[in-house]
Amino acid sequence: MKNRVLSQESELESIIKKCNYCTVSMVDSYGKPYALPMNFGYVEKTLYLHSAPEGKKIDVLKNNPEVCVVFSTDHELRWQNSEVACSYSMKYRSVLLFGLVSFVADEQEKLVALESIMRQYTDETYRFSEPAVKNVCVMKVEVQTMEGRAYGY
Repeated sequence: MKNRVLSQESELESIIKKCNYCTVSMVDSYGKPYALPMNFGYVEKTLYLHSAPEGKKIDVLKNNPEVCVVFSTDHELRWQNSEVACSYSMKYRSVLLFGLVSFVADEQEKLVALESIMRQYTDETYRFSEPAVKNVCVMKVEVQTMEGRAYGY
């Protein structure tokens, strides 16, 4: 069974929508890779992330805003012969998203981002307190390129 390259935007976005988290990969000021699992929201080729306003990831991203974000879902162990280890593999669907992080300062845009993050996980509608919005760091990644793969599907 071969990897299938996914190129249709609708197929890539459906994979993103199925994911519970993404892994944000970046490079620190020493040239070392740094990757973190994060909650997210995704709307119209824009990925939203949020975090505390201070910390290592904020420092890294202010210094180098380039990111590669990984989404992976539908994992299922499969095999051709249960007694042959080399016949085992993992079915999956995945997307790599590449872009530059920018920091959202505008309160209205922060609300849009936070609402999109909540919609990723629930259909409920929420209100956000002014102090919460003011004190959260919201990051936006506008998609430069995306690529996807599926194996076993």
